[in-house]
Amino acid sequence: MWRIARLVAGKDLRIELRSRVVMNQVLPFAGLVVMLFAFALDREDVTAQVAPGIIWLAALLSLIVIVQRVFAVETADGALDALRVAGVDPGGIFLGKAIALAVQLLVLEAVLVVLAVLLYNPSTANDDKGPMGAPEYVLLVATVLLATTGLAFVGTLYGGLAAGVRGRETLLPLLLMPVVAPVLIAATRATEAAFGTGGTATSEGWPWLGMLAVYAAVFGTGGLLAFGPLIEE
Repeated sequence: MWRIARLVAGKDLRIELRSRVVMNQVLPFAGLVVMLFAFALDREDVTAQVAPGIIWLAALLSLIVIVQRVFAVETADGALDALRVAGVDPGGIFLGKAIALAVQLLVLEAVLVVLAVLLYNPSTANDDKGPMGAPEYVLLVATVLLATTGLAFVGTLYGGLAAGVRGRETLLPLLLMPVVAPVLIAATRATEAAFGTGGTATSEGWPWLGMLAVYAAVFGTGGLLAFGPLIEE
């Protein structure tokens, strides 16, 4: 299974490196979302408060675009059906596509965090806390890793579910957005604690990591068990 996962992840990442869809299309889209919020809110105190939520909302919207594109490539020439007919372990396919999706999301989220810090300066929302230290950076990195893992698992699972359905371009957002709401909430609260926005203490962010870890574990396990039957249908 792990060998199949490595091969599938390598294939998906090579496709991205050659096409540069994430860098040339998804990343500008996410950047525009972040910038439009800055224009819409147009108040420095407000934007500093909501910066963590904007980061993850832009990441979730970008997730939909990336998942749609990844599975459109697989279904356009019957590659997913070929893997299924060849008897390839569906758990390996699921893990491989989730790993490739997570790598793309990590690159995107790193850029979004930097862009939000430059545009919104969320640390100004809590001047009493002072600059970020090692605990805050550890919390931020752990939040990004756990949230990205959960998003990659659920995106791959629901992408496989909608891959063979007519009208998947509109169906996927309807299926995916309610399911990823816990990630949006938990990741936003943990990021607020890392930045110190709204007077949030760093210690308040750690419990939210537990929610992200449970979410990733549930959808990771569910994806391994359900991905095969889903692509069979």
